[in-house]
Formats: sequence, C-alpha cells, structure tokens
Amino acid sequence: MNKKELEKLLPHRDSMLLIDEAELVDGKSLGKIHIRGDEWFLDGHFPGHPIVPGVILCEMLAQSACCCLTDMMKEGTLTFFSGLDKVRFKKPVHPGDTMETECEITRSRHPFYFARGVGRVNGEIAVSAEFSFVLSEKGDESNG
Repeated sequence: MNKKELEKLLPHRDSMLLIDEAELVDGKSLGKIHIRGDEWFLDGHFPGHPIVPGVILCEMLAQSACCCLTDMMKEGTLTFFSGLDKVRFKKPVHPGDTMETECEITRSRHPFYFARGVGRVNGEIAVSAEFSFVLSEKGDESNG
C-alpha cells in the first residue's frame, strides 16, 4: 500500500500519517518509514542531534499493525491505543534512516486487538513492543 491507499485504511492524516508504505505478507504487516529530517517531531528533539522520539516510534508500529486489519478498518473507524507493554528502544532513529516495521495481531476480542511489532534500521532492531488498541466508530469513543 502506498500513502494514498493507506489513507483509505487509516484515519490518520497529514503529519500524523507516519508510515510511507505497507504490505501484508503471511498475516504480518511490513511497513516502511523514511525519515526525511523535516518532520515536526524532530524540532527540538534534540538540537544538533535529531532523534525520532520513542513515542513516535510506537505510533509508527501501531499504524503498521492496523494494516493487518484491512477487513475491520472501514471509513469512520478510529483506532485508540489501550496499552503499551514490553517497549524496548535499542537504537536511535535519525534523519536519513528508513525504518522497516514488522507487526502482527496476536489476539483479538473485538473491539480490542493485541499486537506485537518490531522496527529495524539497516537490519538492526531500533524498537520493539507489545501493544493493544481499540477500534471505534467516530462519535463512539467510549471504548477507548
């Protein structure tokens, strides 16, 4: 999926649509994020030594994981984090890096979905996490 196709699947727009491309392979979402250096989240983090914030890396994993739910994600579906667990940051992600994600849904009980993911730069793990999220229709945020 390219950016236009991702926009049909994910509710994120503009600067919050963080993944550039994704594909489903054997039930896993394989995504790519190219860090250009002009992203809003690099401003001030850190002057002279920009590093993608950890919370943004987690959001990238979550967006990639949502690509596993192409049948569930319809127009008007919102996704809300409901938990992060076992998050590990192993290597900083800098401008010029391309992070490749590999995410999968490990279990579900609609509207709750549980996933794990890993982000790699040049084959080295930058971030790994287990996380959960809720699918909700616009206007029904009581689940999240």
